[in-house]
Amino acid sequence: MLRDAAERAPDTAAVITETESVTFGELLDRVERLAAQVAAMTEPGDRVAVLAENCVEYVELYYAVPHAGRILVPLNHRLHPEEWRGTLDRSGTRVLFGDARYLERCTAPLDHVLELTPPPDAFVGSPTPGPVEATNAPGDGVAWLIGTSGTTGTPKLAMLTHANLLAAVEATLPARPVGPDDVLLTPFPLCHVAGYNVFVAHRRDRPIVLQRSFDPVGFAHLARDHSATMLSLAPTMITMLLDHPDVHDADLHTVRALGYGASPIPAPTLRRVVDRWGWDCSQGFGMTELAGNAIFLGPDDHRAAAAGDDRLLASAGRPSPGVEVRLGDDEELLIRAPQVMAGYWNDSAATQAALDGGWLHTGDVARIDADGLISIVDRKKDVIVSGGENVASREVEAVLFEHASVRDVAVVGIPHARWGEQVCAVVVVDEPVPPEALVAHCRDRLAGFKSPRRIEFVDALPRNGSGKVLKHRLRADLAATTDPTPPDAPG
Repeated sequence: MLRDAAERAPDTAAVITETESVTFGELLDRVERLAAQVAAMTEPGDRVAVLAENCVEYVELYYAVPHAGRILVPLNHRLHPEEWRGTLDRSGTRVLFGDARYLERCTAPLDHVLELTPPPDAFVGSPTPGPVEATNAPGDGVAWLIGTSGTTGTPKLAMLTHANLLAAVEATLPARPVGPDDVLLTPFPLCHVAGYNVFVAHRRDRPIVLQRSFDPVGFAHLARDHSATMLSLAPTMITMLLDHPDVHDADLHTVRALGYGASPIPAPTLRRVVDRWGWDCSQGFGMTELAGNAIFLGPDDHRAAAAGDDRLLASAGRPSPGVEVRLGDDEELLIRAPQVMAGYWNDSAATQAALDGGWLHTGDVARIDADGLISIVDRKKDVIVSGGENVASREVEAVLFEHASVRDVAVVGIPHARWGEQVCAVVVVDEPVPPEALVAHCRDRLAGFKSPRRIEFVDALPRNGSGKVLKHRLRADLAATTDPTPPDAPG
């Protein structure tokens, strides 16, 4: 794919960062050199890890490691060094590229540890660029070994093949077309599966602009400086962009489209985006095991939702061409598509459970209406069972988001001696609000058993790099703290 892009558009920018811009022709040359160097250090099928924030060299490794017939293992730079070591040990990684400030904290025994700061030909000499014999089969060979989001505990390592990644790109382009003048800007960390957006842009010979790590003002300036037309963000990032006083509309005047994922967008946030900027919005539903997004809610549905049809925002959308969906036991969403992972690395039991019957078991409880719209009710593990009744945490979150003081919220179940589980809301507010007022707000809109019995206020919710709330951490924290909600709170 990269070679085709370099032949068609050698002088077009391929990757742009705050400090550097590289054309497709230059990128191909650097990738060929790096692939030769990786091949010289390793054996076919070896794992090569990267530990860094977004940069051009990261994209080079995206292409070079699989091109050399090796498997890329992106490490989340936000994790603890012991978590890095666990992934390196489980994957059997031999070589690690990374930023110096992260490498110095990594103690795993490896054959080679190499900084990304120097130019690629400084790693192990300057081999002559040229074709590298890839030992993996073009379609079935594993390209990436990437950790799952880890929202429920220790991440598993999903095996994504060349074919999986290309299929995810082809599933995305009909829903989020990339035109001949488009420029895609994203701050999503390349250590997450959202990095497949690099391939989405490159499949159409267009640049991707990468922010090293998200900050709203810097993001707006990148959009201005590089005439970005398409943005890829998490809803939390969208809120930060809307709220920051130094983000000016003039900086974003070239933007036409916003793609978001990781979580649904609250209706008030969508209306603010449409009213202020008028962008075409689309939601992508996916996961690491899908190599990207597979289900999309498009601009027409978002315009209807912004006009008042909130029902649409409860939907993840419709499957892309080539993606099959159905509901299994307990209404779990099952997906069959070419982009479904090959399995989990060295975990046959988890692979069998996830891919039982040839369908990916997503772990999401869902509904499919007569129009084919798929609505995610909740994660199976996040459904709260209180007094024998099922409570969808996402439903309670959506109601709390409607309160004027609530900026962010997550709802979880915590053990309760009488009811089995108790509904607890962890809330970030713009201004102080009594917990009983939030409980009353919910009781005005929800059945009593769905309303929170406990409210916790925090400065920020714990999230992973793709914006998903780490609910297992919230449950652990809540179990270790005393309930601050007044005993006479309604409910």
